Amino acid sequence: MSNNYKFLLSYDGTRYYGWEHQPDTDMTIQGKIENVLTKMTESESVVEVIGCGRTDAGVHAKGMVCNARLNTNMDVSDIRDYMNHYLPDDICVREVGIASDRFHSRYNAVGKTYEYTCYIGDTKPMFNRKFVFVPVDHPEIMQILSSKKNDISQKQKPDIALMKKAAAYLMGEHDFAAFCSNPRMKKSTVRKVDTIDIEQRGDYLHMTFHGTGFLQHMVRILTGTLLEVGYGKREPENMLTLIDGGKRADAGFTAPAKGLCMIKVDY
Repeated sequence: MSNNYKFLLSYDGTRYYGWEHQPDTDMTIQGKIENVLTKMTESESVVEVIGCGRTDAGVHAKGMVCNARLNTNMDVSDIRDYMNHYLPDDICVREVGIASDRFHSRYNAVGKTYEYTCYIGDTKPMFNRKFVFVPVDHPEIMQILSSKKNDISQKQKPDIALMKKAAAYLMGEHDFAAFCSNPRMKKSTVRKVDTIDIEQRGDYLHMTFHGTGFLQHMVRILTGTLLEVGYGKREPENMLTLIDGGKRADAGFTAPAKGLCMIKVDY
């Protein structure tokens, strides 16, 4: 029986070249999912899996959504168990359900939530090192700190109040061209960012972004720019200049992929 199935996935993106399958490697999330589903259904052609978006190489997910049309008599729990048995240990199928024939994981998505996590403690995030970014170890932040007077410690913490003030300027509908890494972007770079929540919990700084959609590397560039505000390189009001100018070179650095995680997709 042929049905359109919806999948909810979590994965550790450390080893992978992003979500989208590529012709010269089998180390993509989409490729791994398609290979398992093709074997499960004994299909003569590769099962096409449609993702809600394309996470970059090294980016993680707790709530990635995708869909695929399958011809199988297996029930949804058996499909989930089969996939989890044959997929690598760093990819988990959390839920499988039958969706409507018209459901499309990308086109039907109305919002996405991403979280970027930084470690700002005084030691090392040993057990979480694959999933967090340590700002003071990054060349851009090190340069900011070393340029300051009075021999400020390399373990200086970012000013979260200033970061929140800067984030307020970024919320709403704007042209985010300055925060897009694709210089040949032909489509509109206008996006709506509903919320940017910045919160410190213990030694970890969490930045949560929710919007209708995001440009290539947009969340990582927003994160790098906000951290530059927190460490004193730029003022919160500079966000308005960046939005008006629309030049990528004027915005902050691109934060590393490992600190980013897709949390949820809204339908």
